[in-house]
Amino acid sequence: MTSPQTADRAADRPSWAPLAVVLIGGFIAFLDFFIANVAIPSIQSDLGASAPETELVMVGYGAALCVGLITGGRMGDIFGPRRMFLIGLALFTVASAACGFAPSIWFLIVARVIQGLSSALLAPQVLAIVSHVYTGEARGRAFSAYGLMLGLSGLCGQLIGGALIALDVAGLDWRTVFLINIPIGLVILALTPRTVPDIRTASGTKLDLAGVALATVSLAAVVVPLLEGREQGWPLWAWLSLIASVPLFALFITHQRRLAARNAAPLIDPGLFHERGFTVGVTAYFVYFMSMGSFFLLFAIYMQEGRGWDPLPSGLLFTTMSAGFFGSSFLAGKIAARIGNQVIALGAGLVAVGYGTVGLIVAQLGTDGTAGWVAPGLLVAGFGMGLVAAPLPAAALAGVDPQHASSASGVLSTAMEGGAALGVSLVGLVFFGTLGNSPALDGYPKAFYLSIAVIVVFPVIVTLLVQALPKPDPAAAGGSQGSDDEVGAVEQLVH
Repeated sequence: MTSPQTADRAADRPSWAPLAVVLIGGFIAFLDFFIANVAIPSIQSDLGASAPETELVMVGYGAALCVGLITGGRMGDIFGPRRMFLIGLALFTVASAACGFAPSIWFLIVARVIQGLSSALLAPQVLAIVSHVYTGEARGRAFSAYGLMLGLSGLCGQLIGGALIALDVAGLDWRTVFLINIPIGLVILALTPRTVPDIRTASGTKLDLAGVALATVSLAAVVVPLLEGREQGWPLWAWLSLIASVPLFALFITHQRRLAARNAAPLIDPGLFHERGFTVGVTAYFVYFMSMGSFFLLFAIYMQEGRGWDPLPSGLLFTTMSAGFFGSSFLAGKIAARIGNQVIALGAGLVAVGYGTVGLIVAQLGTDGTAGWVAPGLLVAGFGMGLVAAPLPAAALAGVDPQHASSASGVLSTAMEGGAALGVSLVGLVFFGTLGNSPALDGYPKAFYLSIAVIVVFPVIVTLLVQALPKPDPAAAGGSQGSDDEVGAVEQLVH
């Protein structure tokens, strides 16, 4: 017969199988945003596509993902995060097969849009499942693993994509970038019902269809011009769309408040933003990804177009950043235990220092110096990212009611994708404006380090925003599960 002490020890050692399963599903969804970058030249050549058409391969996925995340998160609250994770992953796997066997560029574009929408269904469920399944110290470790997964999906995208294309398995060339998702997706689909519990928090609640329509149109009015406007020279439609987004968002917010006042079920509960930690955390997340998204893209352009590197060696250079990220991810908990939320400020500060160092070195190297000199700056930036990756979303979600976990995760993920899109657009104005319409090779270093001067401002703003996060209450640390939530997940990242 099992003793109470043995049972207590078993309860303190939760199964990590649900975490592993949902993190792998989330990894391939986020990875697909980055991995396809390196396949664009091969896609253009193989399918005889124009530059604007191949641009839509990236824009279609990113726009669909960003626009659908809030709705996907709310559907997780209503129908259960496991169910929506399975549906999203099944659609993602089918869409990946369609991408891999696409006979034409427009077939591929449509398949990528479906891929993005399916990712919007499954991605918010990852954090929601983590929030429901794990508590206390285990939740801190689970958030740390989530941050590691998210960071590596961005850092390893170019490397994995470049390696797959270089290997050219069965002569499939760029198609392997999408087909690799099929076996992974099928395995995770089989394992999910066996390992992930079926959680229901808002069963019977109706989906706010009017809110879905307003949120989708409002986000599309912002995201599409941000992703496509620069490529088309900022035409009139892009500016009109951005202007129209203001009254559209105002209408959406008014609609949500009216539903909440009637005790109905809005798409996003306005009460989420009454929690200071959530509001500040989402804002900081948005600003942080403005720097991350723009740096990744512009550094890749500098290396490949400015220095003539192939995708694989360029991706290998990112392993320096990955090493720093991986190493600091294991230290973030111990540092957070000592300084609390200031671990985020420390990490963001190191990101700014790392980016700035890379910019200064590129200014000295030009296009023919030894590129390896940028490695120390990449290492420092990666180390800083590891200190931000888990603690920031943990701090944002620490006080969120579990019944709104999927919705809150959807808002957080939307902030991430929207921040990356806005960052690329704003910094792109500096970078491509400096290059001009007929870029000379020696113009790339100047365009890059001038862009870095803008990029480093964003992590500095994050360090200031962190000061507005609520301070964890150490007195609540010894209580129940509810007390753990009050202390905040950042404070729980110990050992």
